[in-house]
Amino acid sequence: MNLTSPRRSTPNDEDAIAPVELPHVLVTVAEDGTLTATVDGTPFEAQETTEWTRATFGTLMDAITKDRTIAVRVEVRESDGSVFTDILRTRKPRRAAAPPETPAPESRRSRHARRMPRLAEVTAGGFVPGEDVAVATIVSHTDVTGTGEARALIDLDELPDGTHEVILFGHISGTLAVRRLT
Repeated sequence: MNLTSPRRSTPNDEDAIAPVELPHVLVTVAEDGTLTATVDGTPFEAQETTEWTRATFGTLMDAITKDRTIAVRVEVRESDGSVFTDILRTRKPRRAAAPPETPAPESRRSRHARRMPRLAEVTAGGFVPGEDVAVATIVSHTDVTGTGEARALIDLDELPDGTHEVILFGHISGTLAVRRLT
């Protein structure tokens, strides 16, 4: 039985962790579907378009997050009074495989032995532009286009035998689409 009180951290602790503060994005939706946005209370103005709309929400989020290199807390206030809050995380950097230190010389036979992948495309609509979409049997993740459509290319040779369906799941919208592989 432990009779000592728990250790409390002090400002002088070397291993003290600073609190994480995310930029706060507030998006207000007007009745006509136009959007106004502020970042930490400062208005965020449209650069290329005359105004932000529901159709350009993904582009707006990409502009604010600098193509998702900055995580932000987003609060969307609809004209009917409803409020939606989420955190847009940064994208995980895609890492290229490191080349071998001493590449083996490529023979003529090895060039011809390369396998061409058998790919299947799976698409579905109803997603929020720019959101991360899980592809299940989870073999990869994909992003949504500016039109709200997700697209995934699946190498059929990497799937377990008997896999005939794929699920696309939108992390923000909650959209779930089941598609048959043909």
